[in-house]
Amino acid sequence: MFCAETAFQLLVSRLNKDKSDGCCSTHLIDGDGNFNVDGMDSFSKEVKLAECGLSYAVVSIMGPQSSGKSTLLNHLFNTNFKEMDAFKGRSQTTKGIWMARCVGIEPCTLVMDLEGTDGRERGEDDTAFEKQSSLFSLAVSDIVLINMWCHDIGREQAANKPLLKTVFQVMMRLFSPRKTTLMFVIRDKTRTPLKNLEPLLREDIQRVWHMVNYYCILMQTLLSEFFNVEVVALSSFEEKEEQFKEQVDGLRKRFFHSIAPGGLAGDRRAVVPASGFSFSAQQIWKIIKENKDLDLPAHKVMVATVRCEEIANEKFSSFIANKEWRQLEETVQAQLVPGFGRKLSSILDACLSEYDAEATYFDESVRSSKRSQLEEKLMQLVQPAYQFMLGHIRSGTLEKFKEAFDKALNSGKGFTGAACDCTEYYMSQFDERSADAEIDQANWDCSRVRDKLQRDIDAHVAAVSSAKLSELLTTYETKLNKAISGPVEALFEGANNDTWLAIRKLIQREIETAVAGFSGALSGFEMDEETKDKMLLRLKEHARGLVESKAKEEAGRVLIRMKDRFSTLFSQDSDSMPRVWTGKEDIRAITKAARSASLKLLSVMAANRLDDNADTIESTLSLALMDPKSTNKGTSVDPLASSSWAEVPPSKTLITPVQCKSLWRQFKAETEYTVTQAIAAQA
Repeated sequence: MFCAETAFQLLVSRLNKDKSDGCCSTHLIDGDGNFNVDGMDSFSKEVKLAECGLSYAVVSIMGPQSSGKSTLLNHLFNTNFKEMDAFKGRSQTTKGIWMARCVGIEPCTLVMDLEGTDGRERGEDDTAFEKQSSLFSLAVSDIVLINMWCHDIGREQAANKPLLKTVFQVMMRLFSPRKTTLMFVIRDKTRTPLKNLEPLLREDIQRVWHMVNYYCILMQTLLSEFFNVEVVALSSFEEKEEQFKEQVDGLRKRFFHSIAPGGLAGDRRAVVPASGFSFSAQQIWKIIKENKDLDLPAHKVMVATVRCEEIANEKFSSFIANKEWRQLEETVQAQLVPGFGRKLSSILDACLSEYDAEATYFDESVRSSKRSQLEEKLMQLVQPAYQFMLGHIRSGTLEKFKEAFDKALNSGKGFTGAACDCTEYYMSQFDERSADAEIDQANWDCSRVRDKLQRDIDAHVAAVSSAKLSELLTTYETKLNKAISGPVEALFEGANNDTWLAIRKLIQREIETAVAGFSGALSGFEMDEETKDKMLLRLKEHARGLVESKAKEEAGRVLIRMKDRFSTLFSQDSDSMPRVWTGKEDIRAITKAARSASLKLLSVMAANRLDDNADTIESTLSLALMDPKSTNKGTSVDPLASSSWAEVPPSKTLITPVQCKSLWRQFKAETEYTVTQAIAAQA
């Protein structure tokens, strides 16, 4: 449990966010070694760390107290760590470990500001926290900045020597050392060129490494196996501030994409997914606090691990640079490569055989494990090329199927037979070609690509089938149009008692003819009876639809047809000769006959009688319009004062009773002049 002072300190070191520059920071571990769990969780949520996956980096800085570590971080990463006030004298500014997110650096980069070493506040003998924080930094960081004074380089009693010794000693406590980049930042650089300072510094580093390594089981292990060493130099911030800032701006660029191959931490290992970083950091700190010494792997296993990984990495790099592989990879991206599987299997086998030869004397379990890892990396590397190859096989097979299928159909082969034969043949062709592309070292299943090809073939067959059926249906619908439209129009024009009977016989005959031909054409397609019946029904409904459409069209022209019929019958005699009005003609009788014939046309067009249902439309119209007096004797109700016929459903009604009455009134008004002229001619 934390004491009240610690709780207050945690509250003070809450998650901070600078609204001006977007920097987030938290006091991760306080000066007493307490891990700020709530602060870390809040920090992780604030920076959306869990969304980063593996695309994030961790940077830390260590160095002597009051050496300008926080100042460097703030200028380098736009963070907001508390800096020392030079006017108040040198004293401890950073206590414990602070963490912040770098502003404007991609990918997401977290930076830790560690409490300075050799501070007078902790005293000379209290180095426990220094070692714990150093070990924690090495365990979680990809890049560790080591701040040091320029004047300490080459000095035997330099302030950086204990720090280097601490770093190398705590590295030995790591159960599984990371490949960490140590960036030595030389502060307050003098006139001595960096090219002269760097060899001296590297010599100091190697000397400390050998001193620490001498009595260790890692004796004769190279520094480069655990660390990448970088050296940079910066001018004095206080004396050459502008020059310092320019140099820091240049250094900042090196942290962009630091985890990419070739970056500062491009070869890092054992990365914890970002979503588990908070918990991982807590557990690492807990282990460091509770265990004075962490056991290293056994010497044999450790050496085997390092060496076998080296060999595996060498062989992997050698494979990547292999000319045959590079040419094969480049070619397969553009086109199908004959013998792809055999060629690639041979290159892979040579690579793995070389690994086996060089690693044969190392621990078997480690050797096998590293071989499996190498094989897995190689498979991940070559799998895209294999997928390209399968893609070429699939697309090529599909195109050849389409060509063969079209050719078979054009030659007159039945649709179903052509589809089945072509599908069977080209699926077997895919199986043969995909087997040729198989890699001996991989156990990959091409069933997904095969299923995709099958779906593509099925989709093409379905599309062609749909197009052919649609084309076939359109052909027979066009035939029906020609066979029905003209005769139906002629029958409506000469409408009489037998008009609808003649139309029914006409469409029955033409439907039977079309259905017989269409059924024969469908025999080449594989379809169930239900689907076939639906298509035949559609053809029949099309024929009925033609008649219904023509009937509605003619119903819209009925007044014109009635006037034409009246004019013809009134103006011509029974021999179709023009009448000469001599005074002997019975104009009343002629008029009645012509009107009666026109009324017949109206009654025929008033309803759709394709279903041969009896109705009284003709008699109703005749009584109501030709002999209205007899209609009104028995009742005062107008039989045409309605919007529907008693025996006819609305869907079959073409002209309503009230419309018929209106049309008749208009018809009489527009033909009255012709009658009047005839009467005048007799006078």
